[in-house]
Amino acid sequence: MPAEKTGPAVRRIASGSPYEGQAAYCRAVVAGEWVFVSGTTGQDHAGGEIPESVVDQCRLSLAHIEAALKKAGASFRDVVRVRYILPDRADFAPCWPLLREAFGKAPPAATMIEAGLIDPVMKIEIEVTARLPWPG
Repeated sequence: MPAEKTGPAVRRIASGSPYEGQAAYCRAVVAGEWVFVSGTTGQDHAGGEIPESVVDQCRLSLAHIEAALKKAGASFRDVVRVRYILPDRADFAPCWPLLREAFGKAPPAATMIEAGLIDPVMKIEIEVTARLPWPG
């Protein structure tokens, strides 16, 4: 009988968002050297509040992503792909200063998509893929 093939270890990272249990997903998955961070909105996971401004939502979304990347052993510098989803493309430009601050030293490949989000008060969702840094 041939030996069983085994792939890279898979680790799942939860953030405490109520949607994780409801929709059966986790904030991030580490598969081998890759980190896949789910689409992340600017909702406060503890209290459920969503800031009114797109800039404040973007800031909170980036903080959630940064926390997930840190738990995975990565940072914004390791992000190779980012997708921005906004219901109103006019809301994208006000977020650019925050995005430059997060990704400016190591800009990833990026796409902005205009589409509805799960809750009409949500103004931005950000999804990233990162590669774990080389040891050493």
